[in-house]
Amino acid sequence: MEEVPLYFYHHTEPFGEFSNFYPSPIELDGYTWPTTEHYYQAQKFISNKTHFQNVLQLPKPIAALLYSRKHRSAIRSDWEQVKDEIMLKACMAKFEQHLWPRVLLLSTGDRQLVEHTRKDSYWGDGGDGSGRNQLGLTLMQ
Repeated sequence: MEEVPLYFYHHTEPFGEFSNFYPSPIELDGYTWPTTEHYYQAQKFISNKTHFQNVLQLPKPIAALLYSRKHRSAIRSDWEQVKDEIMLKACMAKFEQHLWPRVLLLSTGDRQLVEHTRKDSYWGDGGDGSGRNQLGLTLMQ
């Protein structure tokens, strides 16, 4: 019998530690990032110091996401080619630097991890399973 997938999304719900909005500061590339979402969004502006620093200083992960959306025209040209690698780097840092999320992740064994949201069909499952679920795939690496 196949195991039921493990669904996660909101950082305050069960397995919310897997969310990029989960408050787990990471030390990476010489900075302390409030969340993996902050790190991920800032990498879109790696060659624009102002945007990069602005994202770093934002108080909440949703603000980092919205900032990136507002400044789409400044996003680095190779973003689509590097975004998966950047997410993996951020996730590795979070789970290496924080014991509880690491223990929780390891406790899932071989279960399929699914970011269940209709808001995102690339990082999530699109809400109906039709999405790529790239965050889930990244966490299962």
